[in-house]
Amino acid sequence: MLWQQMDQGAVALDWTFYLPVAVFLIMVALAVPVWVAIGAAAVLLLMTSQVLPLSLVGEGLFSGIDHFALTAIPLFILTGDVLVRTGLSRKFLDVAEALTNWTRGGFGSATVLVCGMFSAISGSDAAGAAAVGRMTINRLVESGYPRPYACALVAAGACTGILIPPSIAYIVIGLVLGISASTLFQAALIPGVIILGSILLTNTIVNRRHAYEQGNALSFGEWLANLGRTIAQGWYAFIVPGVIFWGIFSGRLTPTEAGATAVTITILLGFILGTLKLSDFPSMMVSSAKVNGVIVPIIAMSLPLSQALSAMGVPQGFVYTMTSLSSEPWVMILCMIAILILAGCVMETTPNIVILAPLLKPLADSIGMNDIQFCVMMITALGVGFITPPLGLNLFVVGGLTGESILRISARAVPFVLCMLIVVLLIAYLPVVSTLMLPDNLK
Repeated sequence: MLWQQMDQGAVALDWTFYLPVAVFLIMVALAVPVWVAIGAAAVLLLMTSQVLPLSLVGEGLFSGIDHFALTAIPLFILTGDVLVRTGLSRKFLDVAEALTNWTRGGFGSATVLVCGMFSAISGSDAAGAAAVGRMTINRLVESGYPRPYACALVAAGACTGILIPPSIAYIVIGLVLGISASTLFQAALIPGVIILGSILLTNTIVNRRHAYEQGNALSFGEWLANLGRTIAQGWYAFIVPGVIFWGIFSGRLTPTEAGATAVTITILLGFILGTLKLSDFPSMMVSSAKVNGVIVPIIAMSLPLSQALSAMGVPQGFVYTMTSLSSEPWVMILCMIAILILAGCVMETTPNIVILAPLLKPLADSIGMNDIQFCVMMITALGVGFITPPLGLNLFVVGGLTGESILRISARAVPFVLCMLIVVLLIAYLPVVSTLMLPDNLK
């Protein structure tokens, strides 16, 4: 048997588990594509344990991606690409700047806000970091922010890409655990806004302490007039996020339908404004396909691995091990958060979701945690990994844009990591944060 109960209450694992795990870790350390590492681990696990037929791998590759909900992923990715290509993303920045230019640290706050606005369309952290970074980092430096801190601010703000719906991460975890993506989007709205607010507050505190940016001395009338003019010049850009939120939260559109509607409207706006040409489509399609080509194979390979682990009793054994260490729910929650944050530091969100969600979900069930709350806690905790080394995907994106040292950026990102950790704890210990928007039967 894979799991064996010992006299001391511990749980031992045999070589049929350790060997595939070792192969997976070695391949990841050697920079082998994650989907290849997951597939190799799944095949080896089935061959050594023989709990399920090896043919399961071939079947799983097709059944793992044969889901209508997955169609939303390339649609939201393409919407983000079209948004940047048409220049509509700059309208978000103009409005965000007009909203905050009366405050001290106004452009820094505008940068965080535009990250949130972009997140409400693309659902991708890296895409948001790249798009917003190109628009704002140089201007942040001109406003008085040190370049490493400007990079850290953009990287932190872009973390909202998987935290504010529509989010690719919530589509994936919904698929893995059999939960409606629309329900998860509703639950994630308030936690996502809280994360955005915490990053704004942290930037304000840091800016006040170091006086990076002084802000503009505008009267209320001047600020209101400037805001009105800016909104009048760029209101049409907000049709896209408006349609997405209206469609999903009213229940009139599924996430996939909302994504299709959003990309259609964005393309039409680009043609009407004259900022999009037919010749732009091949490069946009290739760019979106590259991102989608990273995510979908991981999902496909994860199904046979997940089924093999379940058949071998790994999730149940993990629950037994954790409960034997402590029976206190608050301790188990801390352990889950620690596992998720450590995993987020070394691996991207999608493989973490498909590997860890089926493993940790039984533990959450054992302490009575709501399924929706667990999903929101997991995604938020994994989101911290986007600005923590050694992986820190957003750190590498903004570092690549500016040539700035990853170590210097990560050092300036520490305040944002701490504020996000506080929100993770808030979500984990206060169910109402993630269930407030849900109907009573799901709370």
